[in-house]
Formats: sequence, structure tokens, C-alpha cells
Amino acid sequence: MEAKRRVNWRILVLALCTILIFSGLSFRVWWIQTVEAAKIMEYASGQWDWEKTLKPKRGAILDRNGEILAYEGKAYTVNARLKPLNDKDQDFVKDPYYTAQTLSKILNAPVEQLLGPLTNPKSKVVLLGRPGMQITEEQKEQIHAAQFPKLPSGQQVDTNQLPGIYLTETTRRFYPNNSFAAHVLGYLDIDGEPKMGIELQLDKELRGEKGEMEIMMDGAGYQLPDGERKYKPAKDGDNVYLTIDRQIQDYVEQALDKAERDFKPKALTVVVSDPQTGEILAMGNRPQFNPNTYYTGITNYTNHAVTTMFEPGSTFKIITLAAAIEEGLFNPNDTYNSGTYTIKGQIPIRDHNNGLGWGRISYLEGVQRSSNVLFVILGYEKLKLERLKQYFDKFGMGATTGIELPYEKKGNLINLENPRSPRDWAVTTFGQGVTVTAVQQIAAVGAIANGGELLKPHIVKELRDPHTNAVIERTGREVVRRVVSESTAKKTRDILESVVEGEAGTGRSYQIEGYHVAGKTGTAQKYDPNTGKIMEGHYIASFIGFAPKDNPRLLVYIVVDDPSTDEWYGTWSKLIISPIFKSVMERSLQYLQQQPDAKLTQSTGSKAGKTTASAQAAASVPLQEVTLPKFVGMSNTAAQLRAKQDNLTVSVIGTGTKIVDQYPKPYEKVVTGTQVVLVTDRVKGSKMPDFTGKSMRDVLEFGSLAGIPVRATGSGFVVSQNIAPGTVLTGSEQLLVTLRSESEPPPPPTGQTGAPPPDGQAGIPPGTTTTGTTSAGSATGTQAGTTNSAGTGGAAGTTGATGTNGTTGAQGHAGQSKNETDQSGQENTVQ
Repeated sequence: MEAKRRVNWRILVLALCTILIFSGLSFRVWWIQTVEAAKIMEYASGQWDWEKTLKPKRGAILDRNGEILAYEGKAYTVNARLKPLNDKDQDFVKDPYYTAQTLSKILNAPVEQLLGPLTNPKSKVVLLGRPGMQITEEQKEQIHAAQFPKLPSGQQVDTNQLPGIYLTETTRRFYPNNSFAAHVLGYLDIDGEPKMGIELQLDKELRGEKGEMEIMMDGAGYQLPDGERKYKPAKDGDNVYLTIDRQIQDYVEQALDKAERDFKPKALTVVVSDPQTGEILAMGNRPQFNPNTYYTGITNYTNHAVTTMFEPGSTFKIITLAAAIEEGLFNPNDTYNSGTYTIKGQIPIRDHNNGLGWGRISYLEGVQRSSNVLFVILGYEKLKLERLKQYFDKFGMGATTGIELPYEKKGNLINLENPRSPRDWAVTTFGQGVTVTAVQQIAAVGAIANGGELLKPHIVKELRDPHTNAVIERTGREVVRRVVSESTAKKTRDILESVVEGEAGTGRSYQIEGYHVAGKTGTAQKYDPNTGKIMEGHYIASFIGFAPKDNPRLLVYIVVDDPSTDEWYGTWSKLIISPIFKSVMERSLQYLQQQPDAKLTQSTGSKAGKTTASAQAAASVPLQEVTLPKFVGMSNTAAQLRAKQDNLTVSVIGTGTKIVDQYPKPYEKVVTGTQVVLVTDRVKGSKMPDFTGKSMRDVLEFGSLAGIPVRATGSGFVVSQNIAPGTVLTGSEQLLVTLRSESEPPPPPTGQTGAPPPDGQAGIPPGTTTTGTTSAGSATGTQAGTTNSAGTGGAAGTTGATGTNGTTGAQGHAGQSKNETDQSGQENTVQ
């Protein structure tokens, strides 16, 4: 009986335990399925589901011919492990000072800057700050070489000499030409955000669209069959092709470098356009910066060509002249009394030679001498306010052009829109009391060059798909409006040519042998942005010109702000601006294979009394356009004979008997005398050419055709090469060339400061006392202490080209009235 009771008790206890266990499990299941269900599912989803944002590749920026100016490439971030993962781990930074000292040479950073993160006691893993972010492939290889250096015997060390340093792969923006066209391109900061230039203006197109991917995985991290839930591929950014021509931009950069080095102006701007299409072929500014190393400090973010407003001076007279011709108010043979022009009750308006003038002269000579009085007669007396304002508006003054660059300013026509006195708007006829931007001037004068149509300037040529290269969007010739007739444009061009070619012209130093050049000089004084008063001794000088005159290929505008020189400002045009213009224009026309006028070359040489043999040859054998034959497949001898029949210069690569490649390519248009490179079927044994004076493009073409790798240092044209000319090539060489700028503006002449130039460009230097009338050669003189205000009560104050993002402009009537009272009536002394 006792045994049966114990058994029953055990059964009861077991049953109770079973009930309790199952009750607990049931409760737990209920709890999991209800109370904790959402949390557990979220945790499970985190293990099963894998989501990733797919980053698109940013589009490249290229010039009009497809040369890369900016691209996204592979980069690396330098990390440092400061503490070991466990007791056995030896891969951590053991000697912070040695590590910092070694890396400082590679990362171009001070040792102290790297020591900070390397000695951080609170961190296990650190980044090395800005110097260690987005380093290049070359720097990566240097770090690897420092970690595992080679012994003198050539054997590589197995032990890591920089333990704890490792790299993670990322991407960065590269600008292969460094500071080349930096203000046009802009840059990306460390966070990938665009700053200025095309990078900012077309960020949406360049950036592309992010993609996303979501899949299901098992516990081991492998994708389950049919586990893909969502997939949206990233759309890479479009490639942007600019209207910029790499070679012409290079000519501009070289000329700017030379002028900046010799004269150290506060700012320099050069813009080159094709006036027939409105395309900007080059745009350069000084000071500049390197977008690859923007973090070292940029002293000037301003693209002066579009964001800086300044008083243009006499280059603005082109618009007044065209308007007067269009209205039938300009007869080149009519005469007037130069010197001064008085509006009743106003301070007289003076010609730039201190109001002395040149006696009674013709309208044509007045334009050539850049007479302020003539343009007041044309604009104030004949056109009058409303018609003058209409023409300025038609030419785009006081409005943005719409060019594809950020922060464009629209200039200021306050003295026309709200004049305080007749004199206010009278002085606008010759470019005072108004402010413009360089790109506005380019567009306005481009209308004269192309036959009377104002075109919208473009710096973006097309957008292309990065994978198929298909054109997505293309800009074309965009006519804003017709501003003058073709006849008026032609007459204006002829008169502007006489400014350069005429005996009395202020632009005689801008003549280019073999080409008809038309243009206009300009000089204006600067104003204190705080007071509105004229800044004595501070000027902005400029020149705008195009060539050839009757069918212009190029329009060049140069603005020089306050150069650091002791030379009188009347000589700046000849000493500083003219060499820039001639270097850029002449070399660019030759690059575009623009045939010079043989008759003009001959007559110019005769007039100067020094016709060269080459000029005589050009006169007797004019250049002709030739369609290049297909030499590929011809025998070596036949190809050379065929080339010589078309008066082409031949350079042969190799010792074979059959031509397998050529440069330029078949059927391209060239002119007689062009050098043609022919590649034979046996390159080995060919001789190294002399590349002295050649462009980088010529060197790269040879390297490509000959199968020889090419490296270069510097920019410009070749001055030396590591393989001597005439060396027989084996095919295993590597060609290294050194390039240097060849822009050659002459240095400022020594001697007495302020001596007038010999070509009659300028008149009375400072400090000279004159009586009576000036000589026929005087054109831009002034006395010391005289001013060039923009008109009584109408000065357009401006900081010239020194503002940030174009924060310049007219100072208003308050500052203008001060000019009237403070300058004792002396004005208009700068042409």
C-alpha cells in the first residue's frame, strides 16, 4: 500500500511538472508570436535582407576634341590601427613618430599634423585626416614601397616596416592638367560637393542617379535562390563636352603665366570665342588655383569673365559706333572740333589727351584716335537717350548672357536708366558710368564680327552617354536677336580695322603680319568700393579684337587689372596686353590652319622695310587647302612622292616598305606645308625626331604611332627630350619630354618711366606740362593728378576684378556725386 502511494505521488509530481513545462512553453510561444513578434522579425530581416545603395560614376568633363579635363578615378584612404586586436596581433602602429615621419613625405603633410591622430589614446582605428584621404595610385605605391622596401641587393623585405597602416579603396575627382582652366571646371570638395564652375552648374547631369539593390540571404551570408527582391541599377553621370579647345586654352594659359610673372596684376582675364557660333574656345583667369589641391587654400574663387563687373572704357565705344552707323548718323568724312565738349551747366567732357584734342578732324580719325568728344556727339547729340538705351539693351548690356557658368552678373546701366543729369548718360557713350562683364563684351562685339546677330555664348558643346557615347543633348548656334544690319556690321569692322592699321590708330601694336585685325583698346580708372572716389594710379586696361576682319575665326578679349609696374599706364596696352593678344591670336589662327593673306603679308613687310624670306615665299606661293590622301597601303616611296606633289612635309617612322598608318588621318583638310607622319610596317630601326618647339599633341601622336610610351613634365612646348634626335629606336624606350611656356610678351622696357610709345598709341605722360595742341601721334595722354571719372554724378564704382564671386558693380549716385566735387572737374583722361 505504501509503495502504491509513492508511485501515485510520483505520477502526480511528474504530471504537474509536465503541465508546468508545457504551460511555460506555450506562454513563451505566445509571447514570441505576439509581444516580441515585430522585434524578432526586424532582427531576422536584418540577417536575411541585404540592402545597398549603388553609387553612380560621375561623368567626365572633356574639351571639344575629347581630351579629358576632369574624371572620376580610383583613390585610397589611409587608415591606422593604433591598438592590437588580440595578444597575438602585431599589425598596429608601434612607432607613431617614425610612421608620421615616413608618411609625411608621401602625403605632403607636416609630421605634426599626422602625429595628432597617430597618438590618439582613445581610438583603436583612426583616419589620418585630410592628407590621408583620397590619395592617388602613385601615393599608394609609395606607401607599399615604404612598408616593404627593397634591400640594396634587390630583395624585398618581408616584414612590414609601417605596421598598422592600411588602405581602403574609394574614388575621387582628378583634374589631370592641374590648374588648367580651373575657374571654368570648378572642383569637388572632400564630401563630393561641387564648388563653382561646370562641376556646380551641371552637377545634376554629371552626378547621375543612385541605384539600389535588395536581396535575401541565408545565415551564412549566401544569396538564396530567387532571393532578389529589388534591383535598380545606378545611372552613371553624363560626359560633358565643352566648347573649350585644349590647344587654344593652352595658348591662353601660357600667355597669362608670362604676363602674371612679369607684371603681377591684381587680376587678368582672357576670353577667346568663335564669333560665328558664340562658342567660347578658351577662358582663363589669374590668380588661379589647382582643383586637385583646393584644400591648401584658394586665394581667388572668382571667374572674372562672368562674375566681375568693371567699367569697360573705350572698348564700349564699338556699340555707340555701330548704333550711329545703323541710324545713318555716322559719315566718316564729316568733321568736328576735338578736345572738349560742354553741356550747358556741366563740367566739360574732355578727350583723353587732357582735353587738348587734335584740332578739327574727321569722324573716322576721331574713332581711330578714340576721341571721347566724337562719341558724345554721336550718342548724346545725335542718337539721344532713348535710342542709345535701346541699342545698349539690344546688344545685351545690363542683362546676363545665359552662359553655362554659375554666378553670372548682368552689369549696370544706372546712368542711362536713372540719370541725374544729361552729362551722366553722355559719358556712357564712351564706356564710363556703366559696368559690364567680359562675356557680355564678347557677345556684343561678336555681333559686329559675325554680321549683326547677337548670339548666346556657350561653353558647353554637348552631353554624351558615358557608355555608348551617344549624344544626349547638344547646343547649337543660338541667335538672341539681330542688333544691326550686315551692312552696318561690315562698315563697323572696316573702321575697327583702321584703329589697328591706321597711322592715327590707338591699336597699331596689335597688328599681326598676314592677318587683317580689327579691334579697340580701352582704359578706365578704378573706384574705391567704399567711398566711390577714383583711386589715383589704379587702372583697368583692355583690348578686344577679332581676325580675319571680314570672316572672323576668333574674337579675343583681354582685361588687365592694376598691374604692379612703374611704367606709365598709357604704355600698358603695348607692353602687357598687345603681347598677350598677338601670342594667343596668331598661334590660334595657325593652329586652326587659317590661311594668311599673302598680299597683306607682302605689303606689311614692304611697309616695315624688313620683308623676310618666309614672307616673300608666302607671297609668291600662297597656302592652299588640301584633302589628305589615304597613304595607308601605299609603298613607302609612292606615299612620299604623293605627299610632295601636294607640297606636304613628310616624316617617316620605321624602315619598312609599306605604309600602315598615318597622321593626320586620311581625308582631313590641311594646308600646304603641313607635316605628315607616315608609319611603315617595320617600326624598329626608325630614328627619334627632334621635338623641340613641338606641342604635346605632336609628341603623343608620335608615341602612339611608334608604340613608345611618353611622359611629360611642365606645360607648353617641348624644350628638351631624354632621347637625342636621330637615335635609332629599338621599341623598348620610354620618351620623357620637358615642356615650357613659349608665350613671349616683352619685358617692361628700362629707361625713363612714362615715355610715350613710338607708335602714337599714347600721348602725354604724367608730369608733362603741355601748351597748345598735341602732336598727331598723341592718343591717350594725361597729366599727373588728372582723373578719369565716369562722368559727373555718374561714376560706376567697381572693385575691378578683385571681388569674390563678382561682388562688384556700380557704387551709385552717392559715390558718383563725390567724384564730381572731389576731382575738380578733371576727367575723361583715359581712353
